[in-house]
Amino acid sequence: MKIEERVLENVVVVDLKGKLTIGEGDELLRETINSLMQKGHTNLLLNLGDVPYVDSAGLGEIVRTYTTVKHQGGVLKLVNLTKRITDLLAITKLLTVFDTYESEAEAVSSFTS
Repeated sequence: MKIEERVLENVVVVDLKGKLTIGEGDELLRETINSLMQKGHTNLLLNLGDVPYVDSAGLGEIVRTYTTVKHQGGVLKLVNLTKRITDLLAITKLLTVFDTYESEAEAVSSFTS
């Protein structure tokens, strides 16, 4: 798992690349989000376009991340979900919890509206 961060307007886009599984990405995601929140970044966008697989630990970490950000007054949204991740979120009824977007531009503009 690789994670890269970039800033677009007032949003930090967190690009995830690789499998989000137990021991292979879940801890890295937690550390990255905690670091961003400590730096005062509250508008976060998880780009899942290059994540081929998410296991239950990875899904749990996405939910934990969402909860952490929300409790600290921030907003977390998801963009570029693969069909597999969309299906996983639908089955677990989490698709109704997250704001999801097809395009990065649409997602970034949603933070200001």
